[in-house]
Amino acid sequence: MISELKRILDQICRDKGINRDLLIEAIEEAVMSAAKKKYGQRREIEARYNDELGEVELFQFRTVVEEVADEQTEISFADAKALDPEVEMGDELGSKMESVADLGRIAAQSAKQVIIQKMKEAESDVVYEMFKERQGDIVNGIVQRFERGNMIVNLGRTDAILPSREQMPRKSYRQGDRIRAYLLEVRQSSKDPQLVLSRTCNDFLTKLFALEVPEIAEGIVKIMGVAREPGSRAKIAVSSTETDVDPVGACVGMKGSRVQNVVQELQGEKIDIVPWSPDPARFVSNALSPAQVSLVVVDEENKTLLVVVPDDQLSLAIGRQGQNVRLASSLLGWRIDVKSETRYTRSIEEGFQSLLDIAGMTEKRAELLYDQGYASATELAGATVEDLQEISGLGLEADAIAELIAAAARIAAAGPAVAEAAAEPAPKAAPPAVEPGETPPSSAEPPGEDDSRPGS
Repeated sequence: MISELKRILDQICRDKGINRDLLIEAIEEAVMSAAKKKYGQRREIEARYNDELGEVELFQFRTVVEEVADEQTEISFADAKALDPEVEMGDELGSKMESVADLGRIAAQSAKQVIIQKMKEAESDVVYEMFKERQGDIVNGIVQRFERGNMIVNLGRTDAILPSREQMPRKSYRQGDRIRAYLLEVRQSSKDPQLVLSRTCNDFLTKLFALEVPEIAEGIVKIMGVAREPGSRAKIAVSSTETDVDPVGACVGMKGSRVQNVVQELQGEKIDIVPWSPDPARFVSNALSPAQVSLVVVDEENKTLLVVVPDDQLSLAIGRQGQNVRLASSLLGWRIDVKSETRYTRSIEEGFQSLLDIAGMTEKRAELLYDQGYASATELAGATVEDLQEISGLGLEADAIAELIAAAARIAAAGPAVAEAAAEPAPKAAPPAVEPGETPPSSAEPPGEDDSRPGS
C-alpha cells in the first residue's frame, strides 16, 4: 500500500514539475533540522527517505568509546555491541532513532517551513528553465486577478505579472479575459514575480507583425524602426531585401487584412507603415506622411533636420498635439524642426539681410558666409576667428575677422526685437525643434484639426 507521504510526493512532482530527488532532499533536510531542534545541534543526525516504506527515517551517529563522557556524540562499547556484534572501539556507529512523528509540534512546524521554502526555490528553478528561452516571445494567458493596478496573468503552469506601466491606456480587462502580451523579462527569483509581461513596448508591435506577415518571418521584409504612443498611434519603418517585394504592401496585406489584425490586437491603435531609406531627407519625408514635404535641410553633424512644408500642410505635419512630428523624430532618432514655406522664406531673407547689415560686409562675403552655414548675423556672432580663417576666399586678416564678428554680435543683440515684431500670427507658428521622444507644446496645432488616418 502506497503511504500518504509517497502519494503526496508523486502528486507535487506531477503538478509542479519539480524533480522528485530535489523534493526528497528538501524533506530529508527539513526532518533533520527538526530533529536537531529537539535533540540538540551537537548530535550527528542523518535523515533518509525510505522509498519502499514511504517514510523518512532518522539515524544518529556516535563514536564507540569505553566510557561515555558525552551522550550526544558517544556510545559505550557494551551498548554498541548490542546493536552491532562486529563493532570495534573508535568506530562511528549509526542507530535508528524514534519515529519522525514523535518529534513534536514545534519541530514539525519548523520542518514544514523548510519544505515550503525548498519547494518555492525548486518551483522557481523549474519556471526559469521553462521560460528563459521564450523571453522576447508573445505569450497567451488568462487574466487571473488584479493587485494594486498590476494584472496577474495565468500562463498555464505559472502566473506572470503585467505591471500597470506596461498596460495599454484606456483599456480595461476583467477576470477570465484572454490576453496576449510580450514576455519582457524572466527572473530567477523565488520572491519577486518571475515573469514580467508588456503590451506597450515597441518589440510587442514588431512581434505582432512578424506573426502576421510571412515575409518578415522569412527575413525578406525587415522592420528598421518602431515608434509608439501606446493605444494612440505608431509608426514603423520597413525595408525589403528583394527588389520585387514591396515592404509596405506586404505589411498592409490584401485589403489591409494584415495590418488590421495588428490594429485589432492593439485595440484600435493607428499604425503608419513607411518605407525606410538610408537618406535621412527621404526617410523624414516618408515618416511625416501624410503631410507633403517641400524641402529638407540636413545637418548630419548635429543630427538635426529642418523640414519645410507648404503652409496648408503645417498642421498635418505637426499632428494633433505634435504627435506626428514627435513619432517621426523618435523613429529617425534625429531632431526635427518643421517650418512652413512662408516662414522659411522669410527667415532666409531676414537672415541674409542681417549679414548685409554688418559693418564692413560685402555682398560677396555675405554669400560666401551663407554658403558655409552662417545664415544670419546671430550665427556669425557665435563663430570664432579660427572658424572663419578656414573659409577660403574671405580675404580678411585675423583682426578684421574679429571686428566682423563683433559687429555681427551687435546686430544679433538688436535683432530679437525686430524679429518678434515681424513674427507671423500664432496659429501658423511652427513648433520648436523636436528631440526624439520629446513632447512639443500642444499649441503647435490649432485645436480641432485631425490628421488621423487608417493604418497604411
